[in-house]
Amino acid sequence: MKTIFNILACLVCLLGLYPVQAQWVQTNGPGGSIISLLAVSGINLFVGNNDGLFLSTDNGTSWTAVNSGLTNKSITSFAVSGINLFVGTWGSGIFLSTDNGTSWTAVNTGLAYKNISCLTICGTTIFAGSNNGVFRSTNNGTNWTMIIQGLGNKIINELVVNGTTIFAGTNGGIFRSTNNGTSWTAVNSGLTELLIFSLGVNDTTIFAGTYPYGIFRSTNNGTSWTAVNSGLWNNLVRCFAAIGTTIFAGTEGGGVFLSTNNGTNWTAVNFEEHYPYVRTLAVSGTNLFAGTYWGGVFLSTDNGTSWTAVNSGLTCAHVLSLLVSGTYLFAGTADYTVVFLTTDNGAHWTEVDSGLAAFNDVNSFAVSGTYLFAGTDMGVFRSTNNGTSWTAVNNNFPLNTPAISLVISGIYLYAGTSTGIYRLFYSGGSWTKDSYGFDYPVFALAVSGTTIFAGTLSRGILVNEGRGWGAANIGLTNNKVMALTVIDTNIFAGTDGGGVFLSTNNGTSWAVVNSGLTDSVVLSFAVSGTYLFAGTESDGVFLSTNNGTSWTAVNSGLGNKKISSFAISGTNIFTGTDGSGVWRRSLTDMITAIRESDKPLPYQYNLAQNYPNPFNPTTIIGYSVSTIQVVNLKVYNILGTEVATLVDEKKNPGDYQVVWQADKYSSGLYFYRLVTGDRTLVKKMVLLK
Repeated sequence: MKTIFNILACLVCLLGLYPVQAQWVQTNGPGGSIISLLAVSGINLFVGNNDGLFLSTDNGTSWTAVNSGLTNKSITSFAVSGINLFVGTWGSGIFLSTDNGTSWTAVNTGLAYKNISCLTICGTTIFAGSNNGVFRSTNNGTNWTMIIQGLGNKIINELVVNGTTIFAGTNGGIFRSTNNGTSWTAVNSGLTELLIFSLGVNDTTIFAGTYPYGIFRSTNNGTSWTAVNSGLWNNLVRCFAAIGTTIFAGTEGGGVFLSTNNGTNWTAVNFEEHYPYVRTLAVSGTNLFAGTYWGGVFLSTDNGTSWTAVNSGLTCAHVLSLLVSGTYLFAGTADYTVVFLTTDNGAHWTEVDSGLAAFNDVNSFAVSGTYLFAGTDMGVFRSTNNGTSWTAVNNNFPLNTPAISLVISGIYLYAGTSTGIYRLFYSGGSWTKDSYGFDYPVFALAVSGTTIFAGTLSRGILVNEGRGWGAANIGLTNNKVMALTVIDTNIFAGTDGGGVFLSTNNGTSWAVVNSGLTDSVVLSFAVSGTYLFAGTESDGVFLSTNNGTSWTAVNSGLGNKKISSFAISGTNIFTGTDGSGVWRRSLTDMITAIRESDKPLPYQYNLAQNYPNPFNPTTIIGYSVSTIQVVNLKVYNILGTEVATLVDEKKNPGDYQVVWQADKYSSGLYFYRLVTGDRTLVKKMVLLK
């Protein structure tokens, strides 16, 4: 059910370790992300997503990470043989667990290619499909042998078993083996498309999912195929599942389709119109689970008639803003439901956006007494009942202008927009343009005493001490200011490319304070007493205990390292990420860990986001290696085809940069992959000509 593109897309989001004690803990289960794998073993339901492998024993009500020993969390496939559980990964081969996923061991002897796309079992033989053909093991994964007779080194997208016959869906059609994989024969008669995305078996019928020609069916063990697409209005079929005589097909953009007559006709049975990208299906008894792209996991107990999200409440992964008000924690998201509330430290979330327009991203929050404000892409909204209901406060606010940042100073609410700064008496009235003389996008606002600071996207920092706005950029070598915060009389600015700057004289001058900060794109800040936290574009969270003089990464257990927002509530710090929801960690354990560390951090294994992105036609890619090793850095197009090799040589420990000149390539989405030893990192970039 996986193509090279699917697997690369899933790899883009794999960014770290997993929740244990004294680490970051995700507060919304495995939902709100790309679900790349669903599998059932007895009463156990396994989910593979951006953050590794999760186990549920209660039909998805709660989830537990089961990743101990998995050195690569890019889970692509799953197979069960007795008490043996096998998972395939993209980049690190195959892992075995004999204790229901509690611990895993790599079993890769003889496995020449470790990009595993699929696994299946025929009798006591395990088969693994890779991007370079099929491997077979007859001793529970202890040893693997490549079998290429009649098949060659084709890209294997899917493997299924029908009795004693094995079928392989490839980028060059369907192949069949009747002798336990020793030899293969092409069986493509009747197929009008040879790019096979998925295969499924129900009784003696075999189904093949293709694009753009939909579903094909064979009732004679693959000898011939017939198109069966009546009622199927989306023809990119990613996965199949069956409950009795009912067959389900998951599509890329059309949701789930059902057939009760062996595929002759199909009917849409969609759980949620906003999550039509179904990547994987699994059956447990009469329960049908669907894994989606960003929507998490959905459950149906009535053959697809109705569906329930099983994601612990928070169904959106793209968290743009966080706010604490007493015991309430609010999350503003970029999705169809926009504000969520938790009163139990993220254990459960409730949607609270009555009165807020749908499709309305929440960029920022501000609070004063009983007034709660949300800055959105459709202006500013106010709630006086802890988010239960919202009212627009956009009288004289510029039409169709997003409120990017909010801050309260005295009796006024200030809003930073794409056309400057506006001011409102926060209990009522109309908005007034406050930044006469400039119309720059304002991404950040902060208050120090009676002075207001504004961070702009192109003109650096503006300051208003009650006499109007003026530039305050002396020493500021990067004018793209994304975040601002204040500790006592110290003002900090986070920039897009220049790291962190500090002013100790109310903005009169600035100095760079980046020692230990490995990511120069700083998106957010949080303050707890004298402790300063910085959220970055790709390297996670950093902590400074000395006013920015030095920084230390505090990312243990954090599964997503693009930190878009922070909030501190009681003894916990919360991060809003771009892709995997909200994470929580104890302030005490991080601060203690920093105090106990008296040695500089070694170089870390890292792949940075390219800059600029999007780009035309040149971009810079940074990476780090921790030991002497051979480094391979390549670029792939959206189909998974290699288009450029940027690095292929031995490197000493350190930080490196490489330039990709893409003037001969067409506009579009590209992936770049860093491989050192058995570790792989992948990120995406956009060429826009």
